[in-house]
Amino acid sequence: MSNAVVGFFVSLNSNLDEEVSIPKLHVTEGENVFGRDSIVLKDKRLSRRHISLTASSNGSAELLVEGTNPVVVTSGDVRKKLYSREKVKIRHGDVIELIPGHHYFKYVALGGDGDPNEKGSAERNDSRKRLRQIADDEALARRLQDEAELEGCNHEQERSFTMGRQRDSKSMEDNTVEAIRSFRVPREKLPLTFRLMKVQGLPAWANASSVSIGDVIEGDVQVAVLSNYMVDIDWLVSACPKLLKIPHVLVIHGESDGAFDNMKRKKPANWIFHKPPLPISFGTHHSKAMLLIYPRGVRVVVHTANLIHVDWNNKSQGLWMQDFPWKEKNDPPKRSLFQNDLVDYLSALKWPEFTANLQATGNTKINPSFFNMFDYESAAVRLIGSVPGYHTGANMKKWGHMKLRTVLQECKFPKKFQKSPLVYQFSSLGSLDEKWMTELASSMSSGVSEDQVPLGIGEPQIVWPSVEDVRTSIEGYAAGNAIPSPLKNVEKPFLKKYWAKWKASHTGHNHAMPHIKTFARYKGQELAWFLLTSANLSKAAWGALQKSNSQLMIRSYEINAQLAHMCLTIFSSKSFQLGVLFLPSRINSQSHGSAFSCTAVGTSSKESPRSVEATGPVSTKLVTLSWPGVENEDPSSEEVIRLPVPYELPPQPYSPEDVPWSWERRYAKKDVLGQVWPRQVQLYVSPDS
Repeated sequence: MSNAVVGFFVSLNSNLDEEVSIPKLHVTEGENVFGRDSIVLKDKRLSRRHISLTASSNGSAELLVEGTNPVVVTSGDVRKKLYSREKVKIRHGDVIELIPGHHYFKYVALGGDGDPNEKGSAERNDSRKRLRQIADDEALARRLQDEAELEGCNHEQERSFTMGRQRDSKSMEDNTVEAIRSFRVPREKLPLTFRLMKVQGLPAWANASSVSIGDVIEGDVQVAVLSNYMVDIDWLVSACPKLLKIPHVLVIHGESDGAFDNMKRKKPANWIFHKPPLPISFGTHHSKAMLLIYPRGVRVVVHTANLIHVDWNNKSQGLWMQDFPWKEKNDPPKRSLFQNDLVDYLSALKWPEFTANLQATGNTKINPSFFNMFDYESAAVRLIGSVPGYHTGANMKKWGHMKLRTVLQECKFPKKFQKSPLVYQFSSLGSLDEKWMTELASSMSSGVSEDQVPLGIGEPQIVWPSVEDVRTSIEGYAAGNAIPSPLKNVEKPFLKKYWAKWKASHTGHNHAMPHIKTFARYKGQELAWFLLTSANLSKAAWGALQKSNSQLMIRSYEINAQLAHMCLTIFSSKSFQLGVLFLPSRINSQSHGSAFSCTAVGTSSKESPRSVEATGPVSTKLVTLSWPGVENEDPSSEEVIRLPVPYELPPQPYSPEDVPWSWERRYAKKDVLGQVWPRQVQLYVSPDS
């Protein structure tokens, strides 16, 4: 057999650029074996004989998975997962992930660009180059300098809640350039804000302080409750193998019967599936949350991503989480607003009760009432849930936009927010009318200023990707699968005055299409309140008033995170939302954040904000990453909380040339991957499936 070199196996970083620290590996004619030792990667998931490439003299090759873990091969825009002993033909330019999402390598055949059998290879290479240029977002010239700046951030991060670099207010422009770079949050302050999820194909600075699923589901989890709409088991267990070791996993989903049948065939033995009942037709379970039970407490997570590959890797998404300790046995009985609303929402899901042997309590029934056993006194958020049904009386104020209205009505805001605008940002547009838009704006405009004057109705702006945004995104037109809206909904004339651009240069997410959903009231770069949610802009998600405003009808299950710090008046309220409502209210500093962690080594299981000495009441100010002020100059009187709002405020209105995206139109202009629309692809599914 000839030992002639016919190509190379080239290491890539997460941006798909060559990783020069790892030398190119020769591919010779015949069989070539690559694994943990030959590539010099210290990852025990890699087998010593992980894959083999059998190459021919013309550079074509066949890949065989030799190890026990799956391998992903991306050829053009087709991504395929291979399991042990499966084979696939590979060609020049194909990208191999030795572990899905990790250890990228490209197969480079000698003379591959000129191979006559490789029709369209030049076009593919040009597309990849364009894709990288877009994803880098003109940051290459600044990267080395800013990475050096970040090296010195660690000490400052430990001293204070920096939430962004200390900015000179002389220039707004100076503060908006790549602002996400300096978003650094100490662990004890994480519940006061949310984080964006990591996006493949973006430059490293755009993923600053972002999270992946492995950052969330970690440690000694004994029971996991995963609430979502879409669930791809193959991807989920490959992205988070820990789920196979957790003794009890309850998956609450909204999948169709056909998809559910497929899930059942792949169900691990320790998993339970549950689809909540729907009292109203055409509804669904859409909430995206996790409850992780540990020996030390419970982790509550609210996020915006389906449990599928594209949502956790290719979209702009958001995630909030906080850990809570077990209640002390001798503590007097008490119920917080967070606890009430969490248990109320879980009770509506009607999941099947099961028993788990927990380290803290022994054999324990896991049902909604079980979650009364944790101490939520330190909760930094309010919960806003939506439950399908016809809600009347006191229940009408427990769910949907009436829940948000009730909470905001009990809060005071600075006078600057009188008549200030609202922003609605989401990924699916329902069938709307002007009457309902006024109804929703009334709820979102609730609250009074410090002199008890109502804030007044704010003018909404709808941040929605244009056709050009989708075409030039890192996924091209394929991203439009996850921005579903028919023409009849998008082209309603009254919506034209609301359209605003998806522009996210300061976070590097211009080309990562949004699946995140956010609603807010703002003035400049300051926020009266901010909502991170699974709810799109629809009557089904938020509810619609009926019968002379005496009844609220909701079709969908939703559980939302309203990012806002609790003001003192809320503590006596009987309403509740999921999120953090940051208000410039006078609150005790001991309520700021939580030192308790279910997973951090070296912290006491009894450690909680109650054990932190209060330094007196302070005011809070909720701002975006582009706020030009200098934060926390006097932490004894005011604390500035930065939220990584991914798009720019104020949003720019559509120009006459901008066309709102609808997946029902035809688009002949090729996207960054050389494709047109529509494409013959499955609707919004994981490319791993």
